[in-house]
Amino acid sequence: MTMEDFLSSLSNDFPPEGISTTLQALWYDAKGEWEKAHRLAQSVDSADGAWVHAYLHRKEGDVGNASYWYHRAGKPRSRLSLEEEWEEIVKALL
Repeated sequence: MTMEDFLSSLSNDFPPEGISTTLQALWYDAKGEWEKAHRLAQSVDSADGAWVHAYLHRKEGDVGNASYWYHRAGKPRSRLSLEEEWEEIVKALL
């Protein structure tokens, strides 16, 4: 799947079949469903799951919690805009 395909899928009611749980979380986040995105990210016990989890807490405005999850992901706290970080993570996970 390409970034263009992923972005196009946002016009659908459900995420594309076969994508990872972390990508599903980012898909739901882009659709404005933060809680669903957070539940999905929380269910993934990996560095990628922690990265998505960190982004979601940063978006929420919970900097302390975001910092914890960036540390778990082995990533520095992002200085990008939220939109740029979302895109960065999607590209890395595709």
